[in-house]
Amino acid sequence: MQDKVVLITGGAGGIGQAAAKLFLNEGAKVVLVDINESSLAKAKESLTDSPENVGIIQADVTNEVDVKNYVQETVKQFGRIDIFFNNAGINGPVAEITDLDKDTFEQVMSINVTGVFLGLKHVLKQMKEQGHGRVINTASNAAYIGSAGMVGYIASKHAVAGITKTAALETAPLGIRVNAVAPAAIDTQMLKDIQNNLTPGEPEKSGEALKQGIPIGRFGAPDEVAQIVRFLASDEASFVHGALYNVDGGMQAD
Repeated sequence: MQDKVVLITGGAGGIGQAAAKLFLNEGAKVVLVDINESSLAKAKESLTDSPENVGIIQADVTNEVDVKNYVQETVKQFGRIDIFFNNAGINGPVAEITDLDKDTFEQVMSINVTGVFLGLKHVLKQMKEQGHGRVINTASNAAYIGSAGMVGYIASKHAVAGITKTAALETAPLGIRVNAVAPAAIDTQMLKDIQNNLTPGEPEKSGEALKQGIPIGRFGAPDEVAQIVRFLASDEASFVHGALYNVDGGMQAD
Protein backbone atom coordinates (compact mmCIF):
# COMPACT_ATOMS: atom_id res chain seq x y z
CA MET A 1 0.00 0.00 0.00
CA GLN A 2 3.04 2.29 -0.07
CA ASP A 3 2.02 5.70 -1.45
CA LYS A 4 -1.44 4.47 -2.53
CA VAL A 5 -4.18 7.10 -2.24
CA VAL A 6 -7.18 5.83 -0.28
CA LEU A 7 -10.50 7.68 -0.10
CA ILE A 8 -12.85 6.62 2.73
CA THR A 9 -16.40 7.84 3.25
CA GLY A 10 -17.86 7.42 6.72
CA GLY A 11 -14.26 8.05 7.71
CA ALA A 12 -14.99 9.24 11.23
CA GLY A 13 -16.84 6.02 12.15
CA GLY A 14 -15.38 2.94 13.76
CA ILE A 15 -14.83 0.85 10.62
CA GLY A 16 -13.68 3.87 8.60
CA GLN A 17 -11.07 4.79 11.20
CA ALA A 18 -9.87 1.21 11.53
CA ALA A 19 -9.37 0.98 7.77
CA ALA A 20 -7.63 4.35 7.66
CA LYS A 21 -5.21 3.31 10.40
CA LEU A 22 -4.37 0.05 8.62
CA PHE A 23 -3.72 1.75 5.28
CA LEU A 24 -1.64 4.50 6.90
CA ASN A 25 0.47 1.95 8.76
CA GLU A 26 1.28 0.38 5.39
CA GLY A 27 2.43 3.67 3.88
CA ALA A 28 -0.72 4.90 2.14
CA LYS A 29 -2.12 8.42 1.98
CA VAL A 30 -5.69 8.63 3.24
CA VAL A 31 -8.57 11.08 2.77
CA LEU A 32 -11.45 10.80 5.23
CA VAL A 33 -14.93 12.03 4.29
CA ASP A 34 -17.73 12.45 6.80
CA ILE A 35 -20.66 14.75 7.48
CA ASN A 36 -19.43 15.56 11.00
CA GLU A 37 -16.54 18.01 10.78
CA SER A 38 -15.53 17.87 14.44
CA SER A 39 -15.45 14.06 14.38
CA LEU A 40 -13.26 14.21 11.28
CA ALA A 41 -10.80 16.52 13.04
CA LYS A 42 -10.64 14.15 16.03
CA ALA A 43 -10.15 11.17 13.74
CA LYS A 44 -7.25 12.86 11.95
CA GLU A 45 -5.62 13.77 15.24
CA SER A 46 -5.86 10.21 16.52
CA LEU A 47 -4.61 8.49 13.37
CA THR A 48 -1.13 9.65 12.57
CA ASP A 49 1.96 11.61 13.48
CA SER A 50 2.30 12.56 9.79
CA PRO A 51 -0.65 14.89 9.08
CA GLU A 52 0.59 15.47 5.54
CA ASN A 53 -0.58 11.92 4.75
CA VAL A 54 -4.17 12.50 5.92
CA GLY A 55 -6.80 14.73 4.38
CA ILE A 56 -10.27 15.39 5.78
CA ILE A 57 -13.28 16.64 3.82
CA GLN A 58 -16.66 17.44 5.31
CA ALA A 59 -19.38 16.27 2.93
CA ASP A 60 -22.94 15.03 2.70
CA VAL A 61 -22.72 11.85 0.59
CA THR A 62 -26.29 12.39 -0.65
CA ASN A 63 -25.40 15.78 -2.14
CA GLU A 64 -23.91 15.44 -5.62
CA VAL A 65 -22.07 18.76 -5.38
CA ASP A 66 -20.39 17.58 -2.17
CA VAL A 67 -19.48 14.25 -3.76
CA LYS A 68 -17.92 15.91 -6.80
CA ASN A 69 -15.99 18.14 -4.42
CA TYR A 70 -14.57 15.32 -2.29
CA VAL A 71 -13.35 13.57 -5.43
CA GLN A 72 -11.82 16.74 -6.86
CA GLU A 73 -10.19 17.72 -3.57
CA THR A 74 -8.65 14.26 -3.12
CA VAL A 75 -7.16 14.40 -6.61
CA LYS A 76 -6.00 17.98 -6.03
CA GLN A 77 -4.23 17.01 -2.80
CA PHE A 78 -2.76 13.62 -3.75
CA GLY A 79 -3.03 13.38 -7.55
CA ARG A 80 -5.29 10.35 -7.96
CA ILE A 81 -7.57 7.85 -6.19
CA ASP A 82 -6.19 4.30 -6.07
CA ILE A 83 -8.64 2.84 -3.55
CA PHE A 84 -12.18 3.94 -2.69
CA PHE A 85 -13.78 2.57 0.48
CA ASN A 86 -17.41 3.55 -0.13
CA ASN A 87 -18.40 3.09 3.49
CA ALA A 88 -20.80 5.79 4.75
CA GLY A 89 -24.12 4.51 6.08
CA ILE A 90 -26.71 4.62 8.87
CA ASN A 91 -28.96 1.97 10.40
CA GLY A 92 -32.13 4.02 11.03
CA PRO A 93 -34.67 3.35 13.77
CA VAL A 94 -36.20 0.01 14.66
CA ALA A 95 -39.85 0.14 13.58
CA GLU A 96 -42.27 -2.14 11.79
CA ILE A 97 -43.26 -1.22 8.23
CA THR A 98 -46.73 -0.07 9.31
CA ASP A 99 -45.20 2.31 11.87
CA LEU A 100 -42.30 3.73 9.85
CA ASP A 101 -42.81 7.14 8.32
CA LYS A 102 -41.85 7.73 4.69
CA ASP A 103 -39.30 10.47 5.41
CA THR A 104 -37.31 8.24 7.76
CA PHE A 105 -37.31 5.38 5.25
CA GLU A 106 -36.14 7.73 2.51
CA GLN A 107 -33.35 9.14 4.71
CA VAL A 108 -31.88 5.66 5.21
CA MET A 109 -32.17 4.88 1.50
CA SER A 110 -30.66 8.23 0.57
CA ILE A 111 -27.50 7.80 2.65
CA ASN A 112 -27.04 4.05 2.18
CA VAL A 113 -28.01 3.79 -1.49
CA THR A 114 -27.86 7.20 -3.17
CA GLY A 115 -24.63 7.95 -1.29
CA VAL A 116 -23.05 4.74 -2.58
CA PHE A 117 -24.30 5.43 -6.12
CA LEU A 118 -22.99 9.01 -6.20
CA GLY A 119 -19.63 7.97 -4.80
CA LEU A 120 -19.28 5.33 -7.49
CA LYS A 121 -20.48 7.68 -10.22
CA HIS A 122 -17.79 10.27 -9.59
CA VAL A 123 -14.93 8.12 -8.31
CA LEU A 124 -15.27 5.70 -11.20
CA LYS A 125 -14.98 8.61 -13.65
CA GLN A 126 -11.63 9.44 -12.07
CA MET A 127 -10.52 5.82 -12.04
CA LYS A 128 -11.45 5.41 -15.71
CA GLU A 129 -9.20 8.37 -16.54
CA GLN A 130 -6.38 6.79 -14.53
CA GLY A 131 -6.91 3.34 -16.02
CA HIS A 132 -6.91 1.64 -12.62
CA GLY A 133 -8.64 1.55 -9.25
CA ARG A 134 -10.07 -0.57 -6.46
CA VAL A 135 -13.52 -0.03 -4.95
CA ILE A 136 -14.89 -1.63 -1.80
CA ASN A 137 -18.50 -0.85 -0.92
CA THR A 138 -19.83 -1.49 2.56
CA ALA A 139 -22.79 -3.85 2.36
CA SER A 140 -23.83 -5.98 5.36
CA ASN A 141 -25.22 -9.38 6.23
CA ALA A 142 -28.44 -7.37 5.82
CA ALA A 143 -27.82 -7.73 2.08
CA TYR A 144 -28.85 -11.40 2.39
CA ILE A 145 -31.59 -11.51 5.02
CA GLY A 146 -34.77 -9.95 6.29
CA SER A 147 -35.04 -8.50 9.78
CA ALA A 148 -38.27 -7.41 11.44
CA GLY A 149 -38.23 -3.73 12.33
CA MET A 150 -35.35 -2.74 10.01
CA VAL A 151 -36.94 -2.42 6.59
CA GLY A 152 -34.94 0.65 5.53
CA TYR A 153 -31.58 -0.84 6.44
CA ILE A 154 -32.39 -4.25 4.94
CA ALA A 155 -33.67 -2.73 1.69
CA SER A 156 -30.69 -0.40 1.41
CA LYS A 157 -28.08 -3.12 1.88
CA HIS A 158 -29.80 -5.41 -0.63
CA ALA A 159 -29.47 -2.46 -2.99
CA VAL A 160 -25.75 -2.08 -2.26
CA ALA A 161 -25.24 -5.72 -3.23
CA GLY A 162 -26.95 -5.13 -6.56
CA ILE A 163 -25.06 -1.90 -7.20
CA THR A 164 -21.77 -3.68 -6.48
CA LYS A 165 -22.48 -6.45 -8.99
CA THR A 166 -23.60 -3.97 -11.64
CA ALA A 167 -20.55 -1.75 -11.16
CA ALA A 168 -18.29 -4.80 -11.35
CA LEU A 169 -19.73 -5.78 -14.73
CA GLU A 170 -19.37 -2.25 -16.06
CA THR A 171 -15.75 -1.88 -14.96
CA ALA A 172 -14.40 -5.39 -15.61
CA PRO A 173 -12.57 -4.46 -18.87
CA LEU A 174 -11.15 -1.22 -17.45
CA GLY A 175 -8.53 -2.26 -14.89
CA ILE A 176 -10.91 -1.43 -12.05
CA ARG A 177 -12.13 -3.96 -9.48
CA VAL A 178 -15.33 -3.49 -7.47
CA ASN A 179 -16.26 -5.63 -4.46
CA ALA A 180 -18.14 -5.26 -1.20
CA VAL A 181 -17.51 -6.20 2.39
CA ALA A 182 -20.51 -7.58 4.29
CA PRO A 183 -20.04 -7.19 8.05
CA ALA A 184 -22.47 -8.18 10.77
CA ALA A 185 -22.63 -7.18 14.45
CA ILE A 186 -19.37 -5.22 14.54
CA ASP A 187 -18.64 -3.47 17.83
CA THR A 188 -19.17 0.13 16.71
CA GLN A 189 -21.43 3.03 17.64
CA MET A 190 -23.90 1.85 14.99
CA LEU A 191 -24.29 -1.49 16.76
CA LYS A 192 -24.74 0.29 20.09
CA ASP A 193 -27.49 2.39 18.50
CA ILE A 194 -29.23 -0.75 17.25
CA GLN A 195 -29.04 -2.30 20.73
CA ASN A 196 -30.52 0.83 22.31
CA ASN A 197 -33.30 0.86 19.72
CA LEU A 198 -34.13 -2.80 20.37
CA THR A 199 -34.11 -2.56 24.18
CA PRO A 200 -34.13 1.10 25.24
CA GLY A 201 -32.12 1.64 28.41
CA GLU A 202 -30.93 -1.99 28.44
CA PRO A 203 -28.50 -2.33 25.50
CA GLU A 204 -26.70 -5.25 27.15
CA LYS A 205 -29.96 -7.26 27.06
CA SER A 206 -30.29 -7.06 23.26
CA GLY A 207 -26.51 -7.42 22.96
CA GLU A 208 -26.61 -10.87 24.54
CA ALA A 209 -29.53 -11.86 22.32
CA LEU A 210 -27.65 -10.74 19.23
CA LYS A 211 -24.55 -12.70 20.23
CA GLN A 212 -26.64 -15.88 20.50
CA GLY A 213 -27.29 -15.60 16.78
CA ILE A 214 -23.57 -15.50 15.93
CA PRO A 215 -21.95 -18.95 15.69
CA ILE A 216 -18.60 -17.63 16.91
CA GLY A 217 -20.44 -16.19 19.93
CA ARG A 218 -19.12 -12.62 19.98
CA PHE A 219 -19.27 -9.32 18.16
CA GLY A 220 -16.67 -8.54 15.53
CA ALA A 221 -14.08 -5.77 15.82
CA PRO A 222 -13.66 -2.91 13.33
CA ASP A 223 -10.08 -4.09 12.68
CA GLU A 224 -11.42 -7.45 11.49
CA VAL A 225 -13.46 -5.69 8.80
CA ALA A 226 -10.53 -3.42 7.91
CA GLN A 227 -8.32 -6.43 7.21
CA ILE A 228 -10.79 -7.70 4.60
CA VAL A 229 -11.06 -4.24 3.05
CA ARG A 230 -7.28 -4.14 2.81
CA PHE A 231 -7.22 -7.57 1.16
CA LEU A 232 -9.86 -6.59 -1.41
CA ALA A 233 -7.86 -3.44 -2.19
CA SER A 234 -4.63 -5.38 -2.69
CA ASP A 235 -3.10 -7.20 -5.64
CA GLU A 236 -3.57 -10.40 -3.63
CA ALA A 237 -7.26 -10.14 -4.60
CA SER A 238 -6.50 -9.59 -8.30
CA PHE A 239 -9.11 -12.15 -9.45
CA VAL A 240 -11.80 -11.12 -6.94
CA HIS A 241 -14.42 -8.98 -8.66
CA GLY A 242 -18.12 -8.42 -7.99
CA ALA A 243 -17.96 -10.31 -4.68
CA LEU A 244 -19.55 -9.76 -1.27
CA TYR A 245 -17.11 -10.83 1.43
CA ASN A 246 -18.79 -11.88 4.67
CA VAL A 247 -17.30 -10.76 7.99
CA ASP A 248 -20.04 -12.12 10.20
CA GLY A 249 -18.76 -14.75 12.62
CA GLY A 250 -20.44 -17.53 10.64
CA MET A 251 -23.94 -16.09 10.46
CA GLN A 252 -24.34 -16.87 6.75
CA ALA A 253 -23.25 -20.45 7.41
CA ASP A 254 -26.07 -20.99 9.87
